[in-house]
Formats: sequence, structure tokens, C-alpha cells
Amino acid sequence: MSNISFANLACIEFLLSVPKTLDKHSKRWHRAFATIYCSRAFSNPKSRLPRINNGGKEKIPHSRSYTLLNLEPDKAFSDVDQKTLTKLAKGKNLDNLLCYGGVEGVASAIKTDPENGIPADTEDIDRRQRAFGTNTYAKPPTRGFFPFVWEAVKDLTIIILLVCAVLSLAFGIQENGLQEGWYDGGSIVFAVFLVVSVSAVSNYKQSRQFDKLSEQSNNVKVDVVRDGRRQQISIFEIVVGDVVCLKIGDQVPADGLLIDGNSLQVDESSMTGESDHVKVDHAQNPFLIAGTKVADGYGRLIVTSVGMNTAWGELMSSVIRDSTEQTPLQIRLNSLTSAIGKMGLAVAFLVLVVLLVRYFTGNTIDENGNTEFVRGSTSVNDVLNAVVKIVSAAVTIVVVAIPEGLPLAVTLTLAYSMKKMMADNALVRKLSACETMGSATTICTDKTGTLTLNRMKVTEFWLSPDPLMKRASFSIAANVLELIGQGIAVNTTGSVYRPSMESEYEFSGSPTEKALLSWAVLELALDMQRLKQSCTVLHVEAFNSQKKRSGVLMRSNLDSTVHVHWKGAAEMILALCSHYFDASGNMKVLDSNSRMVFEQLIQSMAASSLRCIAFAHKQVEEEELKDEGLTLLAMVGLKDPCRPGVKNAVQDCQNAEVNIKMITGDNVFTAKAIAAECGILSPDKLDISEAVIEGAEFRSYTQEERMKKVDEICVMARSSPMDKLLMVQCLKQKGHVVAVTGDGTNDAPALKEADIGLAMGVQGTEVAKESSDIVILDDNFESVATVLGWGRCVYDNIQKFIQFQMTVNIAALVINFVAAVSAGEVPLTAVQLLWVNLIMDTLGALALATEKPTKALMDKKPVGRSEPLITNVMWRNLMAQAAYQTAILLILQFKGEAIFMVDSAVKETLVFNTFVLCQVFNEFNARKLEKKNVFAGIQRNKLFLGIIAITVVLQVVMVEFLKKFADTERLNWGQWAACIGLAAVSWPIGWIVKCIPVPEKPFFSYVDQVLHRKRRSMN
Repeated sequence: MSNISFANLACIEFLLSVPKTLDKHSKRWHRAFATIYCSRAFSNPKSRLPRINNGGKEKIPHSRSYTLLNLEPDKAFSDVDQKTLTKLAKGKNLDNLLCYGGVEGVASAIKTDPENGIPADTEDIDRRQRAFGTNTYAKPPTRGFFPFVWEAVKDLTIIILLVCAVLSLAFGIQENGLQEGWYDGGSIVFAVFLVVSVSAVSNYKQSRQFDKLSEQSNNVKVDVVRDGRRQQISIFEIVVGDVVCLKIGDQVPADGLLIDGNSLQVDESSMTGESDHVKVDHAQNPFLIAGTKVADGYGRLIVTSVGMNTAWGELMSSVIRDSTEQTPLQIRLNSLTSAIGKMGLAVAFLVLVVLLVRYFTGNTIDENGNTEFVRGSTSVNDVLNAVVKIVSAAVTIVVVAIPEGLPLAVTLTLAYSMKKMMADNALVRKLSACETMGSATTICTDKTGTLTLNRMKVTEFWLSPDPLMKRASFSIAANVLELIGQGIAVNTTGSVYRPSMESEYEFSGSPTEKALLSWAVLELALDMQRLKQSCTVLHVEAFNSQKKRSGVLMRSNLDSTVHVHWKGAAEMILALCSHYFDASGNMKVLDSNSRMVFEQLIQSMAASSLRCIAFAHKQVEEEELKDEGLTLLAMVGLKDPCRPGVKNAVQDCQNAEVNIKMITGDNVFTAKAIAAECGILSPDKLDISEAVIEGAEFRSYTQEERMKKVDEICVMARSSPMDKLLMVQCLKQKGHVVAVTGDGTNDAPALKEADIGLAMGVQGTEVAKESSDIVILDDNFESVATVLGWGRCVYDNIQKFIQFQMTVNIAALVINFVAAVSAGEVPLTAVQLLWVNLIMDTLGALALATEKPTKALMDKKPVGRSEPLITNVMWRNLMAQAAYQTAILLILQFKGEAIFMVDSAVKETLVFNTFVLCQVFNEFNARKLEKKNVFAGIQRNKLFLGIIAITVVLQVVMVEFLKKFADTERLNWGQWAACIGLAAVSWPIGWIVKCIPVPEKPFFSYVDQVLHRKRRSMN
């Protein structure tokens, strides 16, 4: 559209305003006339615009300011529009596709070279994004902050506290008036506000963290071809026209059409619900839908629709991820909180009944020693005030009994652990996996990439029984070299790219494919491009974990002869061969002696931790991919060194009494050598036949035999994914908590079956990642060991806080109950108890829930599935501390005035201050459940030290400056020293108590046994 400076806007507006009275045809004529007029006026504005005569000078009048928008489609893609492209893939109509010239016609319309892809320059990519959109989808609206506040308010604990607040406000104002009567009720409201705020903020942050993790999890890398170069880009960077390379396990990143491929089958269950795999081919069904998974084969597709123009994009835009998942530990803690709350209600009701009975029977005396209630003489107003005071005491007991900090502690520790695990290369997809990992008793791990570096390199090359790689120089017959080159160049999913003759070669594909291609190009000086162009591929059987090999049927373009090439595990290929080539190019019969020599070579390479790959060939008459009577071309040994720190990581897991089992597809000798190098197979087990087996052998066992031998197995070689699944099922049936690593599509069943599925982030397929609970971002076993440590840390931190919280609650509950029943009053007011709850719950949760994993955690046994949350060790610790606190505070309550020679108000302040300081000192004890040295590593936890300092400062402010609000009196230096001294006794008590041994069997199991015996005797 031309750029226009001025226009007769009044005339144009008149022409564009179509009268409503005109019929349909008249309206069309009106619009046509307006279009012609405007286009002529705009093309020559000087001759058509009115002019103003101003003193003999003509001026063009000023027009209004306006902006012109170019609404025309991009002319670079004028042959096709987005609607047409969207209908092609969604409709899967082959006739419509043929009308556009098939796949080639569509590629031409969107300016894409099917072989070399789109240009890699940013201008072309930007133009495509403007014309066809980006490969992103509209995210559903995220939950705001206030829904989390409402969820926190709906909690039963909070509702009970709010009811208590209303009652306390009513009774307080009734008894003391509005000016001072609101203190207790107001403090409860403030406590509720603080707990709700912290809980809502924590859950809100956790939700945002989930969104970030989800975005990172969805940001997968995709292989595309641009400017003839195969490269990896983010799935969000794909544009219409991109040529995408697909292999088994990949998720189809966008709608598109198949350019070429072999044995390609996709799983469309995520879109259609149908479980059967759909065959995709160039001729009959070239349509590929975003969101589906490649189940078999490989191929290349040309992208026709991205983002919201695909059915997957529309679906994902409406999916809201649930970030409020309740973990098993949270559910158990909610039950514990509810049980403690009910116990508190029962005690409060008992106190209420006792105090009412004491009052109305005349056993309650006032400050002057007079009986408070005398039948017939006490006024109704005095009775009401006394009843209000009694009910207020009962409400106080309810408040202190509810451990509202427990759910908050779980939320904090899980959120903290998830964030730290992310920094340690572990992306948590399911919250429950954080804590379940702490209970893991067995880890079944892959070898390649997890225990090893996954950096393959050909180190040995055997042509007949002759080790050519060990010579300074060697020569191979031309016909054998050509066949080896064909076997590598054609039978591969990798590629070779070289931008110019001066540039370095770039190899893409799996580590094995890259190693073979680089060896063929750099060592054998073979031209992969020439070899590929010298033949036509007729059929391909892609590599799979069952057969351990891949094959290709091809026709030579030179003489039209048909050839079969196979590549795979050396012993598998050797079993299919009847002949072999020697270095001179002569074909020889593979007799029993020669076969034995080759088998020994394979074992020798495997014993040196080499992966053995063999190549075989056969010229055939029929176009059929045969796998018998082959001729062995060569064998190579690929070295994949162990990761540097893997042996120490394995040792750490074994010290933690976690069994490590290696499950690999490699042959038994390679597996045995790697396992020994990593420390999985100890020297004393090298000669034990049950320790190292093959998948076929394990499969052939009866169920009873598998259950009997599964614990002894350390290495399973030549295993299939179903063998891995079978082992996981057996281990779980024996009571193990099993973690499994996996990277392939076929690993999905085992990952789902395991208690914790660990997918590999680098080599793992999208199917494997979606089936997992945690993604190991660097594919390193050290990260698996780190996850184990964090899992134990989560559970340990929660137990620390439970011990600390229960000590506070039991001590406060007993003190108030005993004092209320014996003296008719509670020593700790509602404000003081809520202050204790706040600093202990909120600040205590932050201090104890953010401890990092320690070496000591990895020296303990795994936490059992059914082990109680409160262990015997915890009961021992908390009961000792609660008993001491109860004893010392009751002494202060009843004898404090005489001991310190103070009045009642100062005595009550001493009780309150000592109680708070006891919790401060006990917070140190809670850091270590079993270790006597509670100060170990404390200098590294700056947050803990900071929270202790804040708690002490706030307590000083509470006692010294908030007299009316907290109902306290100022203390002198001697009284402060006495409080600190009494509280500090909890340290030596904690040390002494930890010297007392406790049975491993839970205390309550003995009670259950007694009750069970009684039931049996009654029956």
C-alpha cells in the first residue's frame, strides 16, 4: 500500500458510510465505487485535493493526524495461508494434500528446501513467525494470591482458632472492657493473620516455582535442519517450514508432513485416546500431529502449523497444572495435627468441667482468700464474669494444643528442597518424590551416560582376528572398505556436516552413532555423503532394545544390485553370520574354530570395558531384509569411560544401606567390567554367578526363583526394558522402596512402576521424562546420590520440627492443665501462649526446615514405608525435655514468689520468660535427633543463627516494653540470669538423654500387641 501524506477525509468518510436502506447488491456497487474513487485519489493526491487561496498562494490544507497499517499478507508466502496449512494436518485428507502438489508442493509454497531446510538467518525466521505464528501456546490464567489466602483460611485449625478469637474477644471485653479486653482475642486474630499470611505466601511462591519448573520441563531440545546443518534448538523456536528430525521416543513438536522416514509409527493416544500405534509413511499417511510420540522408526517432517494453530496448542492452553498436590507426608502430618487438636479439645473440655465444678461447689477463692461463689449471695454479674474467665482459660488450652506450624513446616521444607535440588541438577516433577526418595532401599541404574560419560570413541578395530587399530598403519581391501562405509553411512540415524573445506566436521546423533561416523570420516577417510548418494534405501529396521541391532535394505545406483547391511551388538551379529572377510578382501567360511576366535575377541574387548559393535553384509536377489547367512565385515570396540566421581557416589549409597543394581543392554563381560570399576560389584562377588546374570536368564526363572534370587543380583546384562520392569516388580513385592533410572521410551513402564522414577535429562526421551518423578538434568549418578541425600534431609527436617513442636505443646498443655485444675487459673495467658506458638511455629519452622543434607544422613538406614513419624528416639528426646520444662515451670508457678521473693505479677513473668527461653535452647537440641553434639555445622547455617537472634530480641521487647499487651513485668539482671540458667539446663539434659538406648520397635506397637492379646482372650 502506498504511503499517503494527505487525503480528502470528508469525501472518503461520506463514501465509506454505506446507507442501511440499500439492498445487498447495491451495497456491493457502493463499496466498489468507493474503492475505485479512493484508489485514484490516493494515487495522485496533488490533482485531486482541494486547495486554499491565501493571498495568491495556494496551500494544501492540513489533514488530521492518522496512522496507516499494512494489512496485506506477507507476499513471500502468498501461495498459501495459515488456515489452509492448519486444515491439511488436522483433516488428514490425502486428496486435499495432492491438490497442493503433495508434500513437495507444500514445501515449495512455504519456501522450504526438504533437504537443507530453511535459511538460518533471523530475518527469514522473523518473517515466518509474523506470517504463521510462534510455537507457543496461550497459557491459562495463573492463580492469584488471594485464592491461596482463602485456602489457608478454610483449614480446620484456622477455623477453630478464629472461633476461639471471637469467644476470647467477647469474654475479654465483657470482663475487662473494650480498652484492655481485646488483647487476648486480638492476639489470636494476629496469630491467625500471621499463620495464614506465611502459609499463603509460601504456597503462592511454591505455585510460581512449579510454573517455572513446568516451563523448563516443556522447553525440550529438537533436532532441525537449517541451511543443510543439523542442529538442536528449543521447541519454542520452531517455525513453519522447519525440517525436524524425529527418532524413537521424541515428541512431535508441531503439526507437519513426513518428508521421508523408515518404519515410523506414532502413538496418538494423547490426542485421540486410541492406544494402537499409527503407521506414518510418505505415500499414504504423511500427516504428523503435534503432541504425539514416536513409538518406532525415524523420519523427517516439514512443519506446517505451530503453536495455537495446532490441536495440541489449543489443548495445552486450557490445561491448568495442579501445584497444590498433597504429598503422603503432608497427609500424615495433617492427620497428626487433627489428632493433637482433638486431644486439646478434650483436655480443654475436662478443664472447663473441673473449673466449673470447683467454682459452683465453693472451692474457688479470690485474691483476698474469700470464697468466690456463695449460693444465694453471689450476684448474677459476678457469676457471669467468673464463668467467662473459666471459659477463657479453656479456650487458651485449645489454642496452645493446636500445632498449626506443622503443615507450614512441610510446605517450607519441600519448597526449599525443590529449589536446592534444582541447583543440584534434579528437576522435581512430583512433590511426593522428594520425601519418598529418603526411603529408597534399592536403586536400579542404567550404565551408559549415568555411570559413564557417554562419550564414545572407537579404540579397537578388528577385521578377521587381526587387530588393525593396534598397528601404526594398516590397509584394507577396497571392496571391504566400501562395504564398511556403506554399513556406517546408510545404516545410521546420525549425520555429518561440514560448512566448508576449511571447517571442522560436525557429527550429530547418539553418542554411539557419532563415534562411528567420526571414526569412519577421520580414521578411514570415507566420504559419507558420496556413500549415501551411491544407493537408494528400500527398507529400514530401526534399532530397538529387544534385538540390539538395526538393518537396512538398499539398492546400488551403480549396478542396481540389492544389499543388506546389519549393525549391532557383536555377539548378536556374529550369531547371524556364516562367512567373514579378511583384510585382503577374501570371503572365508566362518567355521567353529573361527567363530570361537571371534567370541574370544568379543569377550576380551568387553572385559576391557569396551562396547563391541559388529557390521555384517549380504547381497540378496529379492528385496527382502534378511538376517541370516550374513558375512561379517568388521568389529569395533568403543570406549566409554566411567564418570570421575561415580565410584564415591556408589560408595555413599552403599554406606547408606541402599543397594545399587546396574541394568544394561551391554553384554555380560562389559557390564561386569564397568560394574567392578564403579564399585557396584565388589571383588568378593566377581566370581559369584548369581551376582551377574543376563536378562534372558532372569526372564526364564519362575516367580519363586526370581523372588529368591533378586536380592543377590548386582548386574543384569543384555536386558530389555521388560526385564527392568520385572525386576522392579519383584523388588517391590519383597518390600523394597525402588528408584529406577531410565532414558528410553521402553523404560516408561519401569519408571511408572517404581516408587521413584528418575529420567535422564540429556539422553532421555520425552516419553521417559513424562513417566518420571524426577529428571536428572546432567544424566550423572552423582546427582542421583544427591537426590537420595535431599530425600532423607526432607524427612529428617520434618522430624526435627515435630520433636520441637511436640515438646512445646506437651509442656504448655500439661502446665496449664495442672495449674487450672489445682489452682483454678492458668499461668500462661492466651497472648503469651500465642506468642510462643508464633515464634516457635513460624520462626522455628524456618530454622529447622532449611537444614541442608549432611554426611551423617547417608550413614543411616533408609526410612521404612510404615515407620511412624514420631520414632522412639524422638519420644525419648521430647518427653525428657517436656518433663523438665513442666517440672521447673510448675515449681516457679507454685513456689516462685517465695524463691525469688517477688509478687505474683513478676512471678508470672518469670514463668513466661523461662518457658520461652527453654524453647530457644531446645531448638539447638532439635537440630540433631541422635547426635550428642548439637552444634556441629551450626556455623554454616546462618539462617538458624539469625532466627535464634531474632527470637531472643523479640522476647526482650515482649517482656521489657509490652507490659500491657503481654501482661508482663520488667525483670532485673538477676532475674534474667536465673531464667537463662534454668533454660540452659536443657542442653545437658539433652546430652544425657541421648545416652539412653531405645528399642527399634515402636513403643505403640507394644500397646497394640497387648490390646490384640486382650481381644483374643475375650473371644
